[in-house]
Amino acid sequence: MTKENTLYISRKLLFILLVTLIFIPRLHAQLLPGTKAEDPKTEGPSFPPDSLNRRTPRGTVNGFIQAVADQNYIRASRYLNLKRMWRTQKQRKRIVHNFQRLLDRSGQVVSSAKISNDPEGFTDDYLSKDLDKVGTVDANGEEIILYVENTGGITEDDPPLWQFSSETVAAISGTSVDDNTLLDLVLPDTLRERTLGGVPVGHWLAVVVIVMIAYLISWLTVALMGLSVRLLWKKARNPEKWVIVRVLGLPLRLFISVLLFVFFSQQVGISIIVRQRFSTITVTIGIVALLILFWRLTDILGEYTKNRMSMRKRITAISVILFVQRIVKIAIVVFGIISLLGAVGFDVTTWLAALGIGGLALALGAQKTMENFVGSVSLIADQTIRVGDFCQVGEIKGTVESIGMRSTRLRTLRRTVVTIPNGQFANVNVENYAHRDRFLFNPVWEFRMETTPDQLRFLLVEIRNVLYAHPKVNNDPAKVRFTGMSANGFEIEIFAYIEATNLDVSQEIQEDVLLRILDVVAQSGTDFAYPSQTLYMARDGGLNDEKGDIAKETVKKWKEANALKLPFFKPEHIEELNDTIEYPPKGSVGFNKKDQDDDDGV
Repeated sequence: MTKENTLYISRKLLFILLVTLIFIPRLHAQLLPGTKAEDPKTEGPSFPPDSLNRRTPRGTVNGFIQAVADQNYIRASRYLNLKRMWRTQKQRKRIVHNFQRLLDRSGQVVSSAKISNDPEGFTDDYLSKDLDKVGTVDANGEEIILYVENTGGITEDDPPLWQFSSETVAAISGTSVDDNTLLDLVLPDTLRERTLGGVPVGHWLAVVVIVMIAYLISWLTVALMGLSVRLLWKKARNPEKWVIVRVLGLPLRLFISVLLFVFFSQQVGISIIVRQRFSTITVTIGIVALLILFWRLTDILGEYTKNRMSMRKRITAISVILFVQRIVKIAIVVFGIISLLGAVGFDVTTWLAALGIGGLALALGAQKTMENFVGSVSLIADQTIRVGDFCQVGEIKGTVESIGMRSTRLRTLRRTVVTIPNGQFANVNVENYAHRDRFLFNPVWEFRMETTPDQLRFLLVEIRNVLYAHPKVNNDPAKVRFTGMSANGFEIEIFAYIEATNLDVSQEIQEDVLLRILDVVAQSGTDFAYPSQTLYMARDGGLNDEKGDIAKETVKKWKEANALKLPFFKPEHIEELNDTIEYPPKGSVGFNKKDQDDDDGV
């Protein structure tokens, strides 16, 4: 993360916070009763509007706090489900004032955006249908849960009317709050008596001080955490590793600042009116911090992955990584906007449904494009083929020249270029010749009908000697078998593997092995069979009786010495033969001259 990127993100964050601070008081989530910006859909067209906006739980909570801010305790009492014994104005004012003091001292009210704005309330919680939880207060060490209940709607035609439940009111009325808060003790009379928005001016000034203190403490906390990580984790001293730690700095500071602000504002006795106005702002800052964290992690992971791919020389993977990185960032922005709108009180259910339908339509319309993109990701992740590999895709053979986001290009043996959509790779067989660790050597030869059994034995033994002795032929397996007769002659099949890194090297080794086997055939005195229709001309020398007698005599000696290596070779003899053939052969360009001089006794 460069310094320029950090400054850019910080400026964007500051802009978002400024816009939030300016416009949130005017947004739907912060509108208090008496305004006309409530969503008419939430009240339902069949219900007449309530003068105090008590048709939804959110309207009741906001209306009560606004009435308290206006110091209109009689109006505020109408948001409480009071019993008949509390019908006098003095009793109402006492209960509301007591409620306000409890909220200021130890109350926690759910953020306005998280309170239901539906006339039916939340229907998917563990509470009864006409009851919603909206907060808690601590009275004399006991927690009182704040509920709002629908006191109207007895029949389906009756409009809903939400009020703080009678149980909540009874619990609050039974408590007394005489102790002063910390702000009451430290604020001068001037700051306590002068009000702004129904709240003493000192409370607004205290909010500013708490914000600065909370951020300072969070900055010191994150700095100490970073120092501890650097001391305990030695790899963090590397600048590249330290970037991963630094990426968490700003989001952690914001999270800790929000938590400290909420804690301190409650402990010192900041008015619930102020805290409720700032509740949506704190949630918004938390979401922004989370978005910054995801954004930075996307950059770090993307850069790390690109570097790894560059080190492995998988250049084609970088384009996919960049594409995925952009998609993730777009998703962060889209879901971030939806989360912020939900945090400030907008109903985003319809937006999510529209987004899902739009995404489905886009996926159906771009089905082939997405199929090819997924295919390209699969090709790069599984490394089925790589640039430079010689492969066969279906019926097409060629060398891979490039792997793109949509298609892969192959250069065929005819030097033409074939473009194959990446989505097709999942439906066809892909044979990659570049991944071979060895090359099959499997010729089948036919020898003349005049070949004697001893000559065949000689061939079987000597050809095996060549295979076992050659350093570039894998001994396991290395088979030479007399497989039968054909119309032309006797068949001998060879099955072995040549150790080579590519096709060119394997052909060089195969050439050397074939030449050595031809020498063995010449020594045996027999020859390869011609097709049965071949005419023997006068120039055909026929079989070499002299060499045939030598081969016969050699096999006879093997039999007399019980050394005929058929039908198998002993392991110790294979070990003796292993790598005894010089390859490249003596006298060739690739032969080591020093070794040749040693052999000549120089």
